[in-house]
Amino acid sequence: MWLDFVSSPESIHTNDRALGGFCIGASADKARFDAQSSPWPIQAIVAPLLGLDVPVLHETWFCNSPASDDVQHGHSEGIAWRRMGNLLYGVLELAEADFSDAANAAVAPLQLASADIYRRIFRLLDAQQLPQLWRVWNYVADINRETHGLERYRQFNIGRQEAWREFHRTITGNVPAACAIGLPAGALKRVSIAFLASDMPVIPIENPRQVSAYHYPADYGPCSPTFSRAALASMKGQEVLFISGTASIVGHQTLHAGDVRAQCDETLANIAAVLDEANRHAHSAPFTLASLSYRVYVRHLADFASIQARLREVLGQGVEIVYLQADICRADLLLEIEAHGIHATEHVHA
Repeated sequence: MWLDFVSSPESIHTNDRALGGFCIGASADKARFDAQSSPWPIQAIVAPLLGLDVPVLHETWFCNSPASDDVQHGHSEGIAWRRMGNLLYGVLELAEADFSDAANAAVAPLQLASADIYRRIFRLLDAQQLPQLWRVWNYVADINRETHGLERYRQFNIGRQEAWREFHRTITGNVPAACAIGLPAGALKRVSIAFLASDMPVIPIENPRQVSAYHYPADYGPCSPTFSRAALASMKGQEVLFISGTASIVGHQTLHAGDVRAQCDETLANIAAVLDEANRHAHSAPFTLASLSYRVYVRHLADFASIQARLREVLGQGVEIVYLQADICRADLLLEIEAHGIHATEHVHA
């Protein structure tokens, strides 16, 4: 089983190799319609695309063609999922309003919603006997806003960790690559999560320039974030490196507040450090900055041209980069970059 990734402005609704993907665009109606009309699970990321003259962009994960009886799909507690062999992709979106409970008025609805989403994910993975989360994409409305006496990103982290503990999952070390990004609330606050899972463990990768996120001090909230800096997955004939959302953080502190170019350079230095660590474990050709596909989150539209120019200068013209405007998990961070790389290998790894 191997993975491939395709980005296109056109939706592809007839391909038996599609596992799942994303629909990115500023129009909520368009993005959600495309997601809901797809025969495989698609996460609707309602955010403005930058530098592209298209209403939406479709990103799709594909698997090599399996036998027809090796493909399963369905809905479980609101999760739309599709499975090919031992790989499963799922998407779940919940409205926070559904978790506004007078009996739990002291607990933020976002905290309750995030805990509930992860409980549903873990129940599905247990039922499918695919316990290994590889990569998670978390999108939260108004991520930097403070309610119930706490920033909403910190509320999300409390709920996420509550579910991880409840299902007896480790919250340090062997945790998936992930991002947590803020989107406009719109008419209804929503939590949207997509995930990729398997029965094969990945190798979690940390960054020697940074404190592991799950070891952050209490300055950043009552519960630390639950993710690794990257995850290296090995399959027959292939290695896939998932790099988590990465920003201008050294140790555990934000650097270069207000300086978008310096933050961009520090972010790239962090990704390069993660690549060095990943290459110590990889059995394929070395992963390089130029060999990755990127998704870049830009907080302020006015910074886009500067970020785009700097990334072109460092990475080159031929690298695939998708830019969108969104909020970052810390209010003083101006951009965040996530990436993945796919390499062929002749080796077989369990």
